[in-house]
Amino acid sequence: MLLLAVDTATPAVTVALHDGESVLAESNQVDARRHGELLLPSVDAVLADAGVKLEAVTGIVVGVGPGPYTGLRVGLVTAATFASVLGVPVHGLCTLDGLAYAAGAAGIEGPFTVATDARRKEVYWARYEDPRTRTGEPAVDRPADIAERVAGLPAVGQGAQLYPEVFTDARVPVHQSAAALAALAAERLAEGAEFLPPTPLYLRRPDAEVPKNYKVVTPK
Repeated sequence: MLLLAVDTATPAVTVALHDGESVLAESNQVDARRHGELLLPSVDAVLADAGVKLEAVTGIVVGVGPGPYTGLRVGLVTAATFASVLGVPVHGLCTLDGLAYAAGAAGIEGPFTVATDARRKEVYWARYEDPRTRTGEPAVDRPADIAERVAGLPAVGQGAQLYPEVFTDARVPVHQSAAALAALAAERLAEGAEFLPPTPLYLRRPDAEVPKNYKVVTPK
């Protein structure tokens, strides 16, 4: 097994290579505006660090969100392209699940909350009983609207850091890690668990939209 994991659903451009037992190499950069520019060089760097050729990869792992439209699609399109070229499967995982798994590695047992920045003064979030067990589906809300539901719980992710008045026990990790995502995928593959399809989990309309009352002008 040799899994190449990528996630661009958050400001982190994160890539990792996992052999089914441990992480061989990883790259993590935080830049919300340069996902497309940074992802492929990060993949090249990770493969070089591990001394592995792309052709040796046996599976692709990708975070499917939730996340903003533009950044999220960079990772998904890249994952789908690699899988097609290599003829290997692509395994989708919820980005919040990867953060929850990383929280477990950081010592959080549960229950706790994962919250990432959804922009527009909102967060993508979910509650977890433990690092591998999410309770319910991911959602997008204004922090004040979920204050009672997350009160007193430890919280990880950038969303928790941005709204300390709601997430009063914010902890690390702050950003997504493809290494954690890959480790979670390796566990699920060993268990024969199902994965999500590699399609985007947006939870709301894209940030960039065609203006209302847009007038199309065509030449006569």
